[in-house]
Amino acid sequence: MTLPWPPTVNTYYRHVVIGRAPRTLISEAGRRYREAVKAQVAGQVENALQGDLEVFVEAWFPDRRRRDLDNLLKSLLDSLTHAGVWQDDSQIIDLRIRKAPLVGGMVKVEIKEVT
Repeated sequence: MTLPWPPTVNTYYRHVVIGRAPRTLISEAGRRYREAVKAQVAGQVENALQGDLEVFVEAWFPDRRRRDLDNLLKSLLDSLTHAGVWQDDSQIIDLRIRKAPLVGGMVKVEIKEVT
């Protein structure tokens, strides 16, 4: 499946203090991304995958700036969980990510159930 470019882990969360209690919340950009992924996978996934999974991500950077690949995984995987693709991203036993050779501002995700 092809999905929009995710927010990095640096912008996915916001740390706030409510009363005296510090809390970590998903940022507005993170919530918008979760809903965009949910809308995009609607109709492609009928039931959440149940077993162990292999996930391959190809990252098409939005521009040629230097970025860390690992910073985009948290928001991407959590959004796929939120969209009901799988029950929980703890099901992933093999996770691979690579940078695509061209820019494009998207991620392509391939998911396989492991038997």
